[in-house]
Amino acid sequence: MHEVAIMQEAVRLAAEAAGGRRVRTLRLRIGILSGVVPEAIRFAFDVVTRDTLAAGAALEIESVPAVAWCAACAAEFPTADFFSECPRCRTVNGGLRRGREMEIASVELE
Repeated sequence: MHEVAIMQEAVRLAAEAAGGRRVRTLRLRIGILSGVVPEAIRFAFDVVTRDTLAAGAALEIESVPAVAWCAACAAEFPTADFFSECPRCRTVNGGLRRGREMEIASVELE
């Protein structure tokens, strides 16, 4: 379960940014093709925040849909996979623009 390691690092970074203040809310952006399971992230958050500046904090997760780019016709389109067919010109490509993110969007402090 790599989600625990991911949350340990996210909480460490949030606490570092807090500069000794308590973390009220941690907001993450997670792409649907990132390989990260949001439910596992929530569980890991509850475990790794104990006895930290983020104890009792809220976790908000924004799901980022996958969007591909077709170099052949310059179209951007939603996708459910890494390789997909452009709905405009039918070219198969792997130009994923969004959907692999795993990032801290913001940290709200008390």
